[in-house]
Order: sequence, then structure tokens, then C-alpha cells
Amino acid sequence: MNKAELVSAIAKRADVPSATVDAVLSGLQEELVEAITRGEKVAVSGLITVERTQRSARTGRNPQTGESIDIPAANTVKVTAGSNLKKAASNVPV
Repeated sequence: MNKAELVSAIAKRADVPSATVDAVLSGLQEELVEAITRGEKVAVSGLITVERTQRSARTGRNPQTGESIDIPAANTVKVTAGSNLKKAASNVPV
């Protein structure tokens, strides 16, 4: 499902115009980016948690040459599924 399909599905389910849903999703994206930039954790209970984490510097290997390379420390984003998403995924047969 892409963004346009998501907007359409939410608009239909919530009985609101697609433009409104698109504006809300854009606002959510902007707020998530700003919160991550500030180092804040964003949690939507039962759905999702998004937070900035730090990855330590480490030594890796170039898979083509086998040469050791230094990988610098970096910030990354960790996304964790909430209980409702986990429950939905576990109810689907494998």
C-alpha cells in the first residue's frame, strides 16, 4: 500500500475528504521528523513507537575485497510495532 492508497482508505473509513487525510499524514510526517531531530521518542499507544538511537563505530569488511573498513558511529531511527500491530501480524496464518 502506498501513500495515495493509504489516504484513500483512511478517507473512506473515516468519511472525511482525502485532502484532509493527506494534510494530517503530512503533518504527522513533519512532526515525526522534528521530534527525531530533537531526540524525542514518539509513541502512539498500541500502534507504533519511533525513536532516534545511536549506532557505535565498528570495523566491517568489504565483501568484494575482504579488506577491513572502519564504519563510523551514526544516528539511526528505530521503529517498534505496538501491541495492536503485533497482534494483527500473529493472527495471520503462516
